[in-house]
Amino acid sequence: MSNQILDKALTDKLATGEKIFVPYIMAGDGGLDILEERLDFLQEAGATAVELGVPFSDPVADGPTIQAAGQRALANGTSLTTLFETLQAFKERRTLPVILMTYFNPIYTYGVEAFAKSCEQAGVSGIIIPDLPMEEENLVAGLLKQHAVSFIRLAALTSPEERLREIAAHTEGFLYAVSVKGTTGTRSTHEKEVNTYLQQLKEFTSVPVLAGFGVSNAEQARELGSACDGVIVGSKIVDLLHQGKFDEIKELIQGANEKQYS
Repeated sequence: MSNQILDKALTDKLATGEKIFVPYIMAGDGGLDILEERLDFLQEAGATAVELGVPFSDPVADGPTIQAAGQRALANGTSLTTLFETLQAFKERRTLPVILMTYFNPIYTYGVEAFAKSCEQAGVSGIIIPDLPMEEENLVAGLLKQHAVSFIRLAALTSPEERLREIAAHTEGFLYAVSVKGTTGTRSTHEKEVNTYLQQLKEFTSVPVLAGFGVSNAEQARELGSACDGVIVGSKIVDLLHQGKFDEIKELIQGANEKQYS
């Protein structure tokens, strides 16, 4: 089961005393024909899993870097159909857990039941849907569970404690802790209350808590990781991939994984 592959990868990483590092990349940015090669590279560089963005015309949670990557991917003809076909083609050779990040509209257009089934067939371990509120998640949660796909929930800095507790109690795989107030994108600093917020979330759930949004260097990753189980890095990875700066990606992942946590 794909969700068990994700759970094992997360558990095994934490058992080493290191933190989890999940890079985000945009599916189809540079073409789907290089996706397998890029996933192999990220795994060799030290990624625990990969968050794979599905390009969408109206990405409300994404900053300019990821929006631009999505536009490049759409121009390359990337769609859910072509992405699933690509992932299924090298499913048996893949050991790095894949998590899809997509908005609800593409899922609805594809068909929710068909989407869940295609995720299982393509070996997708988890799903993140940033624009689907908790009150509406019954539209997909049951079907994802039937097809052994983890439904990863997002927690926001601005949410009251009661809501955070409920989100944390229902998340699967890990809890995605949004560490900024706003959209994705690199930032030089984070709000002072972020560490307290991350530590609080750790008390609310038994699954790993990963901090995402705004992480742009290894120092920030280590700082945020000291209060939780690891980080998700998107815009910086997307930008470095687009520029072909693979050595810098390795340095970022390996630097974030150094055992320098308190």
